[in-house]
Amino acid sequence: MRAVEHDGNDDLIVLDRTDQTAAHGIYNLWFEHDRWAQLSAEITDRRPTRVARRITGTTSGFTPKAGDRASWSGIYYATPADAGLHTHDITITTPAGRFPAWRIDGDPSTWAIHIHGLGSTRAGTLRGVRVATELGYTSLVVSYRNTAEGPRVGTGRTTLGHTETTDVDEAIGYAVRRGAQQVVIFGWSMGAAIALQLADYPRHQGMIAALVLDSPVLNLTEVITTNCVPSGLPAAAGHLAIPCLTLHPLARALGLPGRIPLRSFDWTARAADLTTPTLNLHGTRDDSVPIRLSQALRDQRPDLVTLEAFDAHHTNPWNSHANHWHRCVRTWLTARVETPRCRQPATS
Repeated sequence: MRAVEHDGNDDLIVLDRTDQTAAHGIYNLWFEHDRWAQLSAEITDRRPTRVARRITGTTSGFTPKAGDRASWSGIYYATPADAGLHTHDITITTPAGRFPAWRIDGDPSTWAIHIHGLGSTRAGTLRGVRVATELGYTSLVVSYRNTAEGPRVGTGRTTLGHTETTDVDEAIGYAVRRGAQQVVIFGWSMGAAIALQLADYPRHQGMIAALVLDSPVLNLTEVITTNCVPSGLPAAAGHLAIPCLTLHPLARALGLPGRIPLRSFDWTARAADLTTPTLNLHGTRDDSVPIRLSQALRDQRPDLVTLEAFDAHHTNPWNSHANHWHRCVRTWLTARVETPRCRQPATS
């Protein structure tokens, strides 16, 4: 962070100009010790290489200063309270351990399960929880193994949604035991890959009413190879990594519990298997998960898949146009999911 400017009662943060810091929309800067500063959509030029953005909110008692190190993030709300949500802290028990979750009470017959992506946290999904709450759903905001909030299992390595799907499946069981008659799953990035796997389970047919997927990982193999170049690796490295993930002995040597069935996560090849109405929200600037994957799935299954494109980076469609994102999701769900009867609280 280059400087902090004072403008009347407001402060502006001066940052190096990058594709992200100059992107349209509202974002968050995360500092050490989980402190944060929310930034407005207003962007002011400061010399050719810098921009200034107005601070709209901070961690209580925190004042950013020049020289502070911070990371740019689309995780806009740090806690449910920041998003205006009243939650219950609960735990969900799975074979892998006990997982923290937030529950936001609404109608007990319609539940939304919110799944964050790889390297993110539950807070990242709060952008979508608000629309689910507005529609009257009861929400569960969950985590899974080998994340910052979930228990460590084995070597702690991710299986890119394969074993993590088992953990989130228990959240559906939690909802069903408490009266859920239909479930909507919100998935972000790898959380979307998990959502698609859950919707493919035969026992959930007729229970999962819709999927709302932001920046969805629809083809793990292509996403792995796509991310090699930005990471400084040759594109061929991604192709070399595939056998290490799909062959059991090599996967075990990497510290994974077993092989990852990457083909089962390839929904561009499995489009015919999709049975659940799906809304994909995807950024045209996404260089982690190319939007062409969402476009291909829409083109193959226009009967079930709707695509809304945003001028945004990975998992930032909400940040780039929050009101439009909210309106798209609300309108789409209203047309496809039976309206909750009431807003009775769920039982503990």
